[in-house]
Amino acid sequence: MLPTTAYSPQNQGNGSLNSRDAARHTASAKRYKYLRRLLHFKQMDFEFAMWQMLYLFTLPQRVYRNFHYRKQTKDQWARDDPAFLVLLSIWLCVSTVGFGLVLDMGFFETLKLLLWVVFIDCIGVGLLISTLMWIVTNKYLMKHRSKDYDVEWGYAFDVHLNAFYPLLVILHFLQLFFINHIVVINSDGFLGCFVGNTLWLVAIGYYIYITFLGYSALPFLKNTVILLYPFALLGVLYVLSITLGWNFTRGLCWFYKYRVQ
Repeated sequence: MLPTTAYSPQNQGNGSLNSRDAARHTASAKRYKYLRRLLHFKQMDFEFAMWQMLYLFTLPQRVYRNFHYRKQTKDQWARDDPAFLVLLSIWLCVSTVGFGLVLDMGFFETLKLLLWVVFIDCIGVGLLISTLMWIVTNKYLMKHRSKDYDVEWGYAFDVHLNAFYPLLVILHFLQLFFINHIVVINSDGFLGCFVGNTLWLVAIGYYIYITFLGYSALPFLKNTVILLYPFALLGVLYVLSITLGWNFTRGLCWFYKYRVQ
C-alpha cells in the first residue's frame, strides 16, 4: 500500500545540505538517475506503480501523500522510479493498437498511428503542458519568492502523467467498447453523442481535478483553486455539444484516420 507516514531527515550544520548531498540532488543528477533506472527493470517497483494507478481513479489524494513522503526522505518532489511511466507507455501502446483494430486500420496504418500518439500526443503535448505549468506556477502562484522553494519541472511532468492516465483509460480503452458495438458513438444519433461526450466530460474532468490536487499539494503555492476554473468552461462546452450535436468521439476517429492517410 502507499506509505502515509514520513520522517524528516536531519540536515547537517545550519540545516542545509552538505556539498556531497547538494551534488547528488542537482537536477542533472536526478535526471541521470531516473534515465539510468529505465534500463534496469529489476530496480523498478511496478507493484507500487500499479497501486498508484488504482488510487488515481479511487483516491488520488493518497498518491500525492507519497510525493510528500518522497520530498521528506529523498529531497525531491518528482518520481525517481520510472515504473509508472513504463506502465503508462504500455497502456498507451495497447490502447492505440485497439483503436487501430476498431477503426479497421492495417498494420502500417496502426504503426503510424502509434508513433503519432506516443511521440506527439503523449510526449510532445506532455512536455508542452508540463513546461507551461512549470512556468506559470513558479512565476504567478508562489507564496514567497525564494531560491529554496520552486516547482520542479520533473514534478510538473509527473502531475501531467498522473492526470493523463485516467483520461487515457477512459478515452483510449473504455471508449473502444462503445464505438462500434454497444452504442455506435460515431453515428449522428443523440444517444451516441450523449454517451461519447459524457465520457469526454468525465475524462477531462479527471485531468483537471488531478492536476489541481498535484499543485495544491505543494505547501509553497497559493491560489491553486484557479486550476479548477476550467470546470466551468468544460460544463458549458458539454451542454453546447449535446445541444448542437457535436460528437467529439466521431471527430477523434476522423482525426486518427486522417493522420495515417
